[in-house]
Amino acid sequence: MRERQAGDTLSTMSTPEIERELGGILIPRRGNRPMVRGEGCWLWDDQDRRYLDLTSAHGTAPLGHSHPALVRAISEQAERLIALSSSFFNDSRAAVLAELAKHLPQHFAHIFLCNSGTEAVEAALKFATLTTGRSGWVALKRGFHGRSLGALGVTWSTRFRKPFAELLHPTTFVTPNDLDELERAITAETSAFIAEPVQGESGVLPVQAEFLCRAQELCKHHGALFVADEIQTGFGRTGSWFAHTESGIEPDLMVLAKGIAGGFPMGAVAMSKPVAEALRPGLHGTTFGGGPLASSAAIATLQTLAEEDLPAVAGEQGNYLLGELGNAIGDYTLVRELRGRGLMVGIELRKKVAPFLSQLMEEHNLLALPAGPTVLRLLPALIVTREQIDQAVKAIAAVLE
Repeated sequence: MRERQAGDTLSTMSTPEIERELGGILIPRRGNRPMVRGEGCWLWDDQDRRYLDLTSAHGTAPLGHSHPALVRAISEQAERLIALSSSFFNDSRAAVLAELAKHLPQHFAHIFLCNSGTEAVEAALKFATLTTGRSGWVALKRGFHGRSLGALGVTWSTRFRKPFAELLHPTTFVTPNDLDELERAITAETSAFIAEPVQGESGVLPVQAEFLCRAQELCKHHGALFVADEIQTGFGRTGSWFAHTESGIEPDLMVLAKGIAGGFPMGAVAMSKPVAEALRPGLHGTTFGGGPLASSAAIATLQTLAEEDLPAVAGEQGNYLLGELGNAIGDYTLVRELRGRGLMVGIELRKKVAPFLSQLMEEHNLLALPAGPTVLRLLPALIVTREQIDQAVKAIAAVLE
C-alpha cells in the first residue's frame, strides 16, 4: 500500500489509493484499475479495458451485469418508493414472496426476508434453537456459512474462527461423506445440522446424496432440524433451482442469498410449517429486509430465470464447460482435479492459485475466483455463451500450460 505523501488529499489520490487507504484493511483488492461498468458477462475498467467476468460478482449476478429487466425494475420502483420498514405491508414485498413461493419445494410454508446470506444463516440457527429448545449444532468440515459470530460458529476454517474461539457456539464438525462420523455427531442433543450441497468457498466440493439423505434420517430420528445452505448453489447455479433437490431431501430450513435479486443485496430463510409455528412476533426482525428496491430486483430476477429456463441452461452450459476444460487441461500435470456441478466449477491445482488468477486478469482479461489456496473457481453468469466459454477455456489452458 502506498504511504500517503505530504500534501496528498483525497481529491488528488486515485480510486485504488483511496480504497486501500480508507477501506482496504479487511478486504484485499485485485488488480490496479477500478471497474466502472458492466454489461452481461463483461466488465470495463476506468481505462475502457474489457474483461470477461466468470465470477458474476461472486455468484450474485446470475443474469449478468445490468440486465435490462433488472435495471427497469429497480428504476421504476425507485420512482415510486425506495424505503419502507417491514412494519408495514408493501405490494413489492408481497409480490416477491408469491414469486419465490412458486419455485420453492412445496413443504416450505413460510419465508423470512433479510439482507444477506450471513443474516439468513444467523436467523436459521436461531429458528432451529427456538423450535427444538436445544443448543447443539452439527456442521461439515470445510463448510463455510459466514463470518458473523453465529454463522462463524458453524464455519470450519480455523483462520476465521481462532481469533473469536471463546465467543463461538460449540459445534461438532463432521467430515463430508463420512457416515460413521455423522452417526456419532447427530444425537438427541442436536438442534440443527447445516450443510451446503456443494461446498463453495473450500473448493467446489459436491456432498454425496447418500450422505445428505442419511443426515436427514438422523435429524428426523433425533428431532433435530436440517438446514440446507443454498446461498451459493441456489437459483439455478448447479442446473436446478436448488441443489439439494438433486439429492431427494426435504430440509426443514433453507438459507438463500447471492443470486436471489440479481446482485442487489437480499437474503431469505425458507422454513417448514412446524418451524414457523414455533416462532412468535418480536423474536427476530429486520429493518431493511424485503425493502421495496430489493423486492423489485428479486421479482425481475426470478421471473427472468423462469422465463428463460436459466437453471436448465446452466446445467447444459456447465456440462459443456466441464467437457471443454477436460479436453484442454485434463492431462496437465499442474491440474490435480476438475470438478463441479452446473456453472459452479473448480479446478484444483498442485500450486497456489493466486498467481494464475493474476495472470488471467492481466494477460488474458479474464476474471476468476479462488476457492481455498489451490482451487481456481468459475461462477459465470447463467447467460454465459458458448463463445465466451471457449474464450475462457483457451485462456485458462494457456495460463496453466
